[in-house]
Amino acid sequence: MNRTKVGTGVGFAVILVWCLLPIVWILSLSFKPVQETTTGSPHFLPQTWTLQNYKDVLNNSDFTRALLNSTGIALIATALAVIFATLAAYAIARLEFRGKRLVLSLALAIAMFPVVSLVGPLFDLWRTFHLFNTWPGLIIPYMSFTLPLAIWTLSAFFREIPWEMEQAAQVDGATSWQAFRKVIVPLAAPGVFTAAILTFFFAWNEFVLAISLTSTTSARTVPAQLSFFVGSDEFNPPYSQLATASVVVTIPIVVLVLLFQRKIVAGLTSGAVKG
Repeated sequence: MNRTKVGTGVGFAVILVWCLLPIVWILSLSFKPVQETTTGSPHFLPQTWTLQNYKDVLNNSDFTRALLNSTGIALIATALAVIFATLAAYAIARLEFRGKRLVLSLALAIAMFPVVSLVGPLFDLWRTFHLFNTWPGLIIPYMSFTLPLAIWTLSAFFREIPWEMEQAAQVDGATSWQAFRKVIVPLAAPGVFTAAILTFFFAWNEFVLAISLTSTTSARTVPAQLSFFVGSDEFNPPYSQLATASVVVTIPIVVLVLLFQRKIVAGLTSGAVKG
């Protein structure tokens, strides 16, 4: 028993170090002066601690504009995907029709479709319809990937909700819409929340579409904007500022996970087992 506990502890420590080491390294870089990173400093921790990188990044108008774009685009894409996915998943879970399994399989296939294969057609199409370098020009393709994923996730939760509860609400005088809104949706809240988190993460971190379908900071998101961070020359990228911007971008995700970790875990596990 003691050997088992020791082995488990050692394994846990190794996994923890393996996962946290890159994060600690990025944090360390963010507090290093630019001169220390460009000279190839071999030290893990900064020799001179500074907050100048954070001041420079937050005072960068292009970065703050990209941060606003990421927030707005991710929130809108998430809200629309969850609303449409909730309605679609409910219909798939409750209605019997031919091709139901095919619809779910297609939804999963679309969610796993390589994004880069759509860049060329979307580039030409968006320029024709004047959607290139706009918020809708990113929100629409984001939804094409987040919506199938949300449908697949939510359909599993709706199938777990007893049909009798909705029938009981209708017997008490509720309409189908009232039963859905006041009974089904609250019971499926963990699944809805999980779908929202997954779709938000995708929209917040997406890079290929963001770099290909924008040309200025008017719609460019943070992952794409980071590729425009340049140093004094092409052989000396601003590693410290890139690390600082990465930390700033990661903070909202960390805050969301810490605030709603119980709901995330509940949402990921409640639809996995019946009963």
